[in-house]
Amino acid sequence: MNSTNTWTEKVCGMTWGWTGVRGSWTGPEAAFSMERMAEMNVNWVAIALSAVQSTPQSTEIPFREEPTVTDDEVRWAIRKAKSMGLKVCLKPVVNVGNGTWRAHITFFDEEVPGEPSWAEWFRSYGEFIRHYAEIAEEEHCEMLCVGCEMVQADKRDAEWRALIADVRSVYGGLVTYNCDKYQEERVRWWDAVDIISSSGYYPIDQWEEQLDRIEGTVRRWNKPFFFMEAGCPSREGSAARPNDWSLPGGPSEEEQRRYYEAMFAACAKREWMQGYMLWDWPARLYSGEEASLNDDYCMYGKQAGETVRNYYAAGIRV
Repeated sequence: MNSTNTWTEKVCGMTWGWTGVRGSWTGPEAAFSMERMAEMNVNWVAIALSAVQSTPQSTEIPFREEPTVTDDEVRWAIRKAKSMGLKVCLKPVVNVGNGTWRAHITFFDEEVPGEPSWAEWFRSYGEFIRHYAEIAEEEHCEMLCVGCEMVQADKRDAEWRALIADVRSVYGGLVTYNCDKYQEERVRWWDAVDIISSSGYYPIDQWEEQLDRIEGTVRRWNKPFFFMEAGCPSREGSAARPNDWSLPGGPSEEEQRRYYEAMFAACAKREWMQGYMLWDWPARLYSGEEASLNDDYCMYGKQAGETVRNYYAAGIRV
C-alpha cells in the first residue's frame, strides 16, 4: 500500500458490462460491445458486475447464484479487455433485490441479539469481495474496487480496514473504493486504500465548487484520485441531475454532449485529477441507428461519443 501519492497514471477509462447479468457477458454481442468501447481511445476499463441481496437488511449476498455473471464470464471479459491492450479494474458491486439503492444498506450501530448485524453482513460481503480479489489476482487485473457507493456502510471503519487487509492477503494490485458523490471527505479510512475514487455525478453548473471541495480530501490524504464513475444520460434536464437515471425527459444528445464538455473543461484545470471510468458501456449495445432515441448513459453513436473519443485521444491532462 502506498502511503503517499506515487501513482501518476492517467485514466481514460470506461465502465463496461453493468449490471453483469448472467449470460450477457458471452458471445459475439459482448465481444462487439467491448471492441466498440476500445475504439473510444480508452486505456482502462472497469469491469462491473453485481450480486443481489434481497433487502437492505439481508445479511447474505448470494454471488454464486443468478443473476450474477459466472466466473467464466468474468474471466472472459478480463481476458478480452487485456487482449486489446486495456488495463482492468474489476468492480464487484452489491445491489438490493427490492430496488432499494445500496447506499441504504444499514444495521444497528451496536449488535442486538436476534437482529441482523453489520458483523453478519460484512462476513458475507467480505467473502464476496475476496472471491473476486482472487480472480483479479489470477487474471492479473491492475486494480480492484472493493465497494461502490455504500454510504451507510462507509461509517464502519474497522470492518472496511479488516476487509481490505484480507483482500491484500490474496491480491497484489492496486486497491480503491468508489465512494458516492458528495461523500469524499466523509470516508475516514482512505489511508487503507491506494487510490481515492468517487462517483462524479455533479450538476453541470457546480463543477468548480465540487472540485474545490474534493481537492481538500485529496490534499489531506495525499492519495491519487479519479472518478470511478462519471457521466450523464442523453436526456433533457439530465445535465442538472446527472445521477438521476429515471429523470423524465425526451432524448437529447446535445444535453449529454454539453455535460461532457463542461466536466472535461473543469477537471482539466486540476492537476490532481487523474481521470475517469465513464458510466457506462453495456455488454449488449443498442444499434447505431437507435442511438438518437436512446436516453441512457452510454454514448455509443451519440454526439458525446465523439467528445469523449477526441478528449481521450488528445491526451489532455485530466
